[in-house]
Amino acid sequence: MRIRPPLAALAALAAFVALAGCGEKEEPLGSAAPRPFELLLDYFPNADHAGIYAAQAKGRFEAVGLDVRIRQPSDPAAPIKQVAAGRVDLAISYEPEVLRARDEGLDVVAVGALVRVPLTSIISLPEAGISSPADLEGKTVGTAGIDYQSAYLQTILADAGVDPEGVTERNVGFSLSPALLTRKVDAVLGAFWNYEGTELRLRKRDPRIIRMEEAGVPPYNELVLVANKGSLEQKGDEIRRFIGALAAGTKDLERDPAEAIRGLLDANRDLDRKLQRAVVKTTLPFFLPPKGKPFGWQDPDEWEEFATWARENGIIKRLPTPGEAYTNELLPGEGL
Repeated sequence: MRIRPPLAALAALAAFVALAGCGEKEEPLGSAAPRPFELLLDYFPNADHAGIYAAQAKGRFEAVGLDVRIRQPSDPAAPIKQVAAGRVDLAISYEPEVLRARDEGLDVVAVGALVRVPLTSIISLPEAGISSPADLEGKTVGTAGIDYQSAYLQTILADAGVDPEGVTERNVGFSLSPALLTRKVDAVLGAFWNYEGTELRLRKRDPRIIRMEEAGVPPYNELVLVANKGSLEQKGDEIRRFIGALAAGTKDLERDPAEAIRGLLDANRDLDRKLQRAVVKTTLPFFLPPKGKPFGWQDPDEWEEFATWARENGIIKRLPTPGEAYTNELLPGEGL
């Protein structure tokens, strides 16, 4: 889908393209009041959102004419439904959820990658003796009860030549780390290697981590920015500005993580500051795009491969056409 910004917006685009590129130049958009813009997070504010809060604290959104309100969801299932209903301008969700939503008829599209690799992982502790997928034989694996987590597990077992009948899957809800630490399960699938994995390392628990894309599951974007596809003609310019400002905030984070993370820590004072700094350091390379690509880049081949996997594993019924579930045309310098 080709998104064409309104002619009146073209002058404004120069400001945030410069801002998002090298981060050295910011140009005001004039005296007009910033436009209200709502972003709904996928979860409570945490290190995965550090670039967003860095951009807000640095005034990057205001510099491109946006008055950004960041909201926290009351229900983890709410963000994609809220953006589909047009109640927020953007939401943060997950690539599998975007595919499922479109399969269910929701008019949503991923407009940029926030974290461009899978964070979901299999995590265990040394006493479980799990160093590779083959070691899952005879073990109990806890999941959050999400169907595609079960499909991940089955794919990993098949790739490792492990009989699935010899592995027990247990639904532990979102209490993944507690289930692991209390030995209710031998491993968990669903915890994030950058977050729970880092937390366990800081606690000197020496976690063993198996990443999805290294164990047979096709690579995908863990966190994506999601918009209402039907509103892109009207909101495309604002979304483009938002992503450009977010790119600049993420560059701020890259240049000086200790300073740029203050926006996040101020937004959620309940956070463990040592943990958040460590998670940002671990995740930062995957906030940034591949070399030679714009911020937020989504790999078309990876989207196609993962969608095919989702169709083959019953997560979706219909294979989307190329580019139907995502677009790169609102990224800095793209689609103009």
